[in-house]
Amino acid sequence: MHEIQPLFDLLNAGRLASAESAARALLARYPDALPLHQVLANALAGQGKHAEALVSFRRLAAANPKSPELQFNLAVVASQAGRLDEAIAGYEKVIALAPRLADAHYNLGTALQALGRLDAATASYRRAVALEPGFFEAHGNLGAVLQMQGRLDEAVASYRRALALSPDARGHFNLGTALATQGKLDEAIASYRQALAIDASFADAASSLGEALFHRGQPEAAVASYRRALAIDPDHAEANYNLGTFLYDAGELAQAIPYFERSQLRDWRERALYCLYKTGRFEEFRTRLQPLLALPHTSPFLATLSAHHAANFGVEDPYRFCRNPLDFVHLARIDALAAPDSALRAALLRDIEHAEIAERKQGRLHHGIQSSGNLFHRPEASFTALAAEVRRVVEDYRARFTGNESQFIQAFPAKIEFSSSWYVKMRTGGHLTSHIHETGWLSGSLYLAMPRREPGRDDGSIEFSTHGDDYPQRHTAFPKQTIAPGVGDIVLFPSSLFHRTIPFDAAEERVCIAFDVKPG
Repeated sequence: MHEIQPLFDLLNAGRLASAESAARALLARYPDALPLHQVLANALAGQGKHAEALVSFRRLAAANPKSPELQFNLAVVASQAGRLDEAIAGYEKVIALAPRLADAHYNLGTALQALGRLDAATASYRRAVALEPGFFEAHGNLGAVLQMQGRLDEAVASYRRALALSPDARGHFNLGTALATQGKLDEAIASYRQALAIDASFADAASSLGEALFHRGQPEAAVASYRRALAIDPDHAEANYNLGTFLYDAGELAQAIPYFERSQLRDWRERALYCLYKTGRFEEFRTRLQPLLALPHTSPFLATLSAHHAANFGVEDPYRFCRNPLDFVHLARIDALAAPDSALRAALLRDIEHAEIAERKQGRLHHGIQSSGNLFHRPEASFTALAAEVRRVVEDYRARFTGNESQFIQAFPAKIEFSSSWYVKMRTGGHLTSHIHETGWLSGSLYLAMPRREPGRDDGSIEFSTHGDDYPQRHTAFPKQTIAPGVGDIVLFPSSLFHRTIPFDAAEERVCIAFDVKPG
């Protein structure tokens, strides 16, 4: 067909709209001409008209079912059109025709990853790098999927392999996020800095660097990094949120509000409300609370604020997350920790003392240290075994309150995953001031070592209350409950409940592991 060459010329010249129009005109005369469908398909795809292009690519693939190239193109456009199941089927056909095509395994992995099929995605990426060891994108994506699965050591190894092949900014950033989750803050900081050295406009890296520096106890450097991220992108959600949180923690509440409002991230509404309530701007607090009451009552932080306001001003609490949180404080025992010769407890104390776990700044903690990262995501066998024990206790806790009408129980996480876990070691005079776990749902603390306690005293105990954190207080009629835990005990409670550690004078250390469980 002599008319076809000018269409290919238009296509090759990048005149895609003209190529599309000419192809459609000729297809009206020659509807079965596959070269015309090929031109139309590529012209549409090049203009981002993926759903329309998919129709032509399907026709081409159906006419040439043994062509790996056409099946591959069909799968690519199906993925671009959001038809991931069709894309996966297409890549599987390509692999059946050309099993050693690394790109097909890689693209299959990306589609599987997008659908959350992480085990299958991992297998596809592994096949891609086995076929093509220098495929750095596949190494990087493999690292990302492994990190999503909590397999941090393997993720770090994959990121490092990708960086050895191609040292790009995104790779250093991804490595930094995995190292930070492991609690290796110094290495994470170095990775974020490498990312910024390669790409000075990488706002995500600047924001994450600030967060790592803050946890490392370098607040001035952290703020400088947050501001660097905002200079790059004034609307950067994470940097606005992080800077707001810094000001919030520093007591600069009025200054924090606009950063939370610009972030529109996570619990920004609750944090803005907190700032209003703590600064006595009660009318504005009530005004901003009202629209949030129309949303599901599933925010522990908002529950704390609403409950305190109601009790403070003698009105009914309209928030139904957990109206009587002290009723949900539960003391249990982990037998594997409680025995005097507990091998698990000995291993945990040894790993806490000797494993490479960075410490983080904690303004509420006095005469003590707190770990960074997520202990239950670490590779040590002791933390893995402890996580399994805690899951069993949490399942028993959920069963204990089955049928309760509070949202705390009705919307309780179906899968027990630890959003955070950390150790706290205190020495003489140690204590934590009153606080809640704003980003939790169910919180807990288990005890590996406790200081001696004189009879009749509450030294080293944990105290719960519906008042705390120096909230504005119009009266003192807020209930309290104190628990004096022993070694091997575990205390579970709603994350919305204020709690503190009562100071102790004994010489022995107080060592506990705290954690949060929240819906995924």
